[in-house]
Amino acid sequence: MPDHQPTPIGAPMTVAPQVVVCSNPLSAHAPTMIAQDKATASGSPPWGRRRVLLLNTTFEPLTALPLRRAVVLVVCGKAEVVHDDPAGLTLHSATTSVVVPSVIRLSSYVRVPYRGRPPLTRAALMHRDRYRCAYCGGRAETIDHVVPRSRGGQHTWQNCVASCARCNHRKADKLLSELGWRLRVVPTAPRGPHWRLLAGITDTDPLWLPYLGEPAA
Repeated sequence: MPDHQPTPIGAPMTVAPQVVVCSNPLSAHAPTMIAQDKATASGSPPWGRRRVLLLNTTFEPLTALPLRRAVVLVVCGKAEVVHDDPAGLTLHSATTSVVVPSVIRLSSYVRVPYRGRPPLTRAALMHRDRYRCAYCGGRAETIDHVVPRSRGGQHTWQNCVASCARCNHRKADKLLSELGWRLRVVPTAPRGPHWRLLAGITDTDPLWLPYLGEPAA
């Protein structure tokens, strides 16, 4: 097995705030707005399924909003655009044209209460392990239990790692000691203000990465 230097684990967990949106003309037109959707042709999600990263005034990531709600916040003056959609998508209503944002920032600070350990999801675990196999360092595609569940292993942050399909298949239900393998890093539960958000993100917009403290998938 390749013996690479371990990639550090951990990065900034967050709780989505309840943001009150105002009543405005764009809200009524949002479902019927017409878009010159260059992004859809390039493989990005259609605008109706798109998400926009919402930052606090401190640039701390808070949540991923539906596009319609994000546009309403901007039009109401409750948020400002930090990054436009890289594909140049524009929404048009009868009276308004809006360049679709990828990242927006609240105009007023929202205090987010601390909550405990983030949920263990595939997305969060892949982010934690930086999409690298815990055994060989290759590109991870699956999740593996270090101590197999068939042998008493638990589904916890400390016993789950990202793995490539080849290592996962070779390891099967064996213990590392039986294979002579070792982990490149010690799996731990992530800490920090971004992880609750990361737990629910599967497709990360590259423009979000500087705010999430994460490498590109």
